[in-house]
Amino acid sequence: MAGKNQDRLQAIYGVVAHSASQTEVKVLDSALIVVDSAGRIVALEADLPRADIAWKLAELNLDQCPVRELSREQFLIPGFVDTHNHAPQWMHRGLGQGMQILDWLSKIAFPNEARLKDTAYARKAYNAVVTGMLRQGVTTASYYGSLHGEATEILADICLDKGQRALVGKCNMNRNSPDYYRDASVDESLRVTRDCIAHIKSIDPEGKLVRPVLTPRFAISCEESLLAGLGELAAENPGMAIQTHFNESEQETSTTLSLFPGFANEADLYAHYGLLTPHSILAHCTLMTPYEMQRLQGLGCGIAHCPTANMTVGGGFMAAPVHEFLERGIDVGLGTDSGGGYSPSILNAMRHALVASFARDFIYAKNGDASLSLDQVFHMATIGGARVVGFGDEIGDFTIGKQFDALLVDMGTLRGGVATPLQPEDSSRTMFDKFIMTGDDRNIVAVFTQGREVFTS
Repeated sequence: MAGKNQDRLQAIYGVVAHSASQTEVKVLDSALIVVDSAGRIVALEADLPRADIAWKLAELNLDQCPVRELSREQFLIPGFVDTHNHAPQWMHRGLGQGMQILDWLSKIAFPNEARLKDTAYARKAYNAVVTGMLRQGVTTASYYGSLHGEATEILADICLDKGQRALVGKCNMNRNSPDYYRDASVDESLRVTRDCIAHIKSIDPEGKLVRPVLTPRFAISCEESLLAGLGELAAENPGMAIQTHFNESEQETSTTLSLFPGFANEADLYAHYGLLTPHSILAHCTLMTPYEMQRLQGLGCGIAHCPTANMTVGGGFMAAPVHEFLERGIDVGLGTDSGGGYSPSILNAMRHALVASFARDFIYAKNGDASLSLDQVFHMATIGGARVVGFGDEIGDFTIGKQFDALLVDMGTLRGGVATPLQPEDSSRTMFDKFIMTGDDRNIVAVFTQGREVFTS
């Protein structure tokens, strides 16, 4: 595992920002955050004079703890969480933009995903995925693998080795895809899924970093017996996450319901097969009826909002009622969607979530009720996403007792890029806002998971 020989006992002094609530980012000046040797936060003290650092550490019986002092242009935030990412699509991001989702799958995604059958290629591709995601500040990701069991196990191995927190799932799909890229049978699909689950549990028995996730691609790709078998697997593993696509576009929804004429909506369909639980991660959720929102709310499902992908592939732009989800108390995180969304940046996902919400408000509400705030999208990118993928008790903010998954951001001009320059009078909150709206990966100096520095730029 990356950095496993490093001593994680450390203290960092400077500006620290995290979500205090769904609607409020708290920016702490002159803050001391202390992380113990297990990678857990043991203290967070704001407005602490520099002269009192040694006294505070002595109070914690950590006199020998090394202290890293941040410069005026630097600050800490929690690591980003990507709640929906197709790892096999990393190599063809940006292709087929503007196509409808089913056409895009047939012409772009399936041919490229099929290449993961070659384990050498899979190892090369997945090394690029995890390294690239860490560079973007994504400390936690929910990954769809390909349908290949061996490649999916390689992805899990790489996440653990590089120190990225991840859900990893073998993609289940036994119909409505090319002969060269579909599970040979229901039995084979379930057998390979069980093998992947067993492998992931063997390499990380406690699920501290890497956990398995059941991954029916979507109902279009799964026969009824496969959905039923996956529902049985979910019942056998009641705490295991489940991820799938849900109401992604009109084309996807109408096709799904034509294949399952006994159901009037996707909520009833997936619930019937036992695939909607408090551990379900439902990607997109663009075209939602009040009944479906009520069902998801009642079942405790989480939503992966993928605004970039919705704008470029699939036909869901302006549709996802994210503000209403949040008002109903439904957990919402952000997803980049990889191939469907051309950008792997959660910063871009935050910005696009804002844009899409403003557009939705103009079309449907015209009173601000559908708009999101910067504080809300940051919440979705961090603690909101952590809750969606089942890590909310461990990460997502800097609450004492949680694990230190964090980004060290530097907005100094020496980092390059075109981020809005800092002015002498800028407050710490202004610096934070400038990064969220204009920064990029060049401003991410270091990435930590469990207190370990897993990426340095």
